[in-house]
Amino acid sequence: MDINIHSAFLPHNDADASLAFYRDALGFEVRKDVEYGGVHWITVGPVEQPETSIVLFPPGMDPGITDDERRTIAEMMAKGTFAIITLATKDLDGTFNRLQASDAEVVQEPTQQPYGVRDCAFRDPAGNLIRINELA
Repeated sequence: MDINIHSAFLPHNDADASLAFYRDALGFEVRKDVEYGGVHWITVGPVEQPETSIVLFPPGMDPGITDDERRTIAEMMAKGTFAIITLATKDLDGTFNRLQASDAEVVQEPTQQPYGVRDCAFRDPAGNLIRINELA
C-alpha cells in the first residue's frame, strides 16, 4: 500500500498569532491563507516536505457541530487538552532554544523519556500541544 500523511488539522483562534508561531518561530512556509464564507484557515508545512501540511482552522467550523460542542471545544482549547501534534528534528536543543526565544509557552524542556525518546513540548497560541521528538 502506498499511503502518506498529507495533512493534519489543528484549530486556531487567532490567525496572526498562529502565523507567528508556525511561520516565524517554527520556520514553516505558508502554503495557503484562505478566507471563504466567513471562515479563515491557513495551511503551513516544513519547506523540505511539500507533501505534508498542517491546516490551521477555526474550531467548530463544521456546520454539523452544535453550540454545546463548540463551547466544549473552546473550553478544551483554553485548557490545552483539545489537540496534539508530534514533530521531529535532528537538533532538539537548537529547536527548543529557538522556540523558547520566540516566547512560545514551554510545557517541557528537552528530556530523555523512560520509553526511549528524547523530546520537549510547547503550546501553540491556540493551546495545542506541540511535542517535538529528537531524531537519532
